[in-house]
Amino acid sequence: MKLCISSYSLSRWRRETGATLEDTIDAVADLGVSAIEFSGLDDAPKPLRRAEALRRYAERKKIEIASYSVGAELLRPAAEQAMAVAALQRDVDVAAALGVRRMRHDITRGFGEWSKGVRSPKTFAGAMAVIVPAVREVADYAKTIGVRTSLENHGFYMQESKRVEALLRKVDHPNFGLTMDMGNFLCVNENPVSAVRRLAKYAQMVHVKDFHVRPKKSLPLPGWFATPTPIALRGAIVGHGVIDIPKQIGLLKKAAYRGFLSLEFEGLEEPLKAVRMGVDYLRQLI
Repeated sequence: MKLCISSYSLSRWRRETGATLEDTIDAVADLGVSAIEFSGLDDAPKPLRRAEALRRYAERKKIEIASYSVGAELLRPAAEQAMAVAALQRDVDVAAALGVRRMRHDITRGFGEWSKGVRSPKTFAGAMAVIVPAVREVADYAKTIGVRTSLENHGFYMQESKRVEALLRKVDHPNFGLTMDMGNFLCVNENPVSAVRRLAKYAQMVHVKDFHVRPKKSLPLPGWFATPTPIALRGAIVGHGVIDIPKQIGLLKKAAYRGFLSLEFEGLEEPLKAVRMGVDYLRQLI
């Protein structure tokens, strides 16, 4: 397994200091890590040209771009879904321009304002019937240019491991897999170790994240967010929270996972220091 840092981990640092994505690549290099994952890019008007520039800069710094992550909402009426698929196909082009072979995209947040007009029962099976063809269409396109797509256990609705596995089996596409966030299972109060045990065999990319936990009834508190369950969470420095990361990594090794561990930090601590502490902790484990 190889260490990686998600650009998402340093997003607050960029906002507070005016740092750029090039500065983020420099920071990753300074931390002694040889790979970065981009969670979106910046607001450059020509994203393909921007992606190519970032790829060249990373190559000069000897930093591998491991993956590219973007948002999406596919539980939409047919015409709007077609637009969402087209947008994801453009994101696949950006991933290729970055030189990556993996792209994670969101699937759905479930039924809401965006899904009005969808002619399907408001059940998980009904949602799957709508989104699976769109997922396959994106995966088909990505295969033609050498990018493998994936979902992440993310956004509450598509977060619990049984739902994730059900979608993977339903899509059943050789160019579609799983970006597994080992911390995100806690967002639906699922045991993160048990979830990794279930899904490790599907993983093509792994995010490492940690959380502090307290009862939701104690909110509001700055920096905490409520889950759909009785708990609330706050992002933690990797290794400082409640997630049993050593046991999860043991399960990944048992499943013969040989890919990246991409560190994600979303806590209240100073990001550069927090990421450094998380990297040092993960180095000891792998």
